[in-house]
Amino acid sequence: MNIGLIAHDSKKELMVQFCIAYCGILSRHSVCATGTTGKLVEEATGLDILRFLSGSQGGDQQIAARIACNELDLLLMFRDPITVKPNELNEANILRLCDVHNVPVATNIATAEALIHALERGDLDWRNIGNPNV
Repeated sequence: MNIGLIAHDSKKELMVQFCIAYCGILSRHSVCATGTTGKLVEEATGLDILRFLSGSQGGDQQIAARIACNELDLLLMFRDPITVKPNELNEANILRLCDVHNVPVATNIATAEALIHALERGDLDWRNIGNPNV
């Protein structure tokens, strides 16, 4: 499966720790990420991550394009719900695209835990059946 990673600055360390904890599961899938998040996760875990531009430079839009083209099966997007960000419109667009294309998305650690365990159990295999070319 194809997994995307996005993390706000205040959530990058949490994303790194999450990916360290679940490196074994993530290593069996293709992972892509926005630039800085991908770099930090790759350095901490040794995972091979397809890195896009930094989010503020369009990396979040590159991930959105993968969702729109049905090339992403799962998105982990750790958001900071407290701090106002200038790119919140992009986030809303990403969440809308996940809804349109039935891409499971986690915006916090609790949901990410549930989805990563579901991925491990095979609960998300329906994505392969519904999207055989992905």
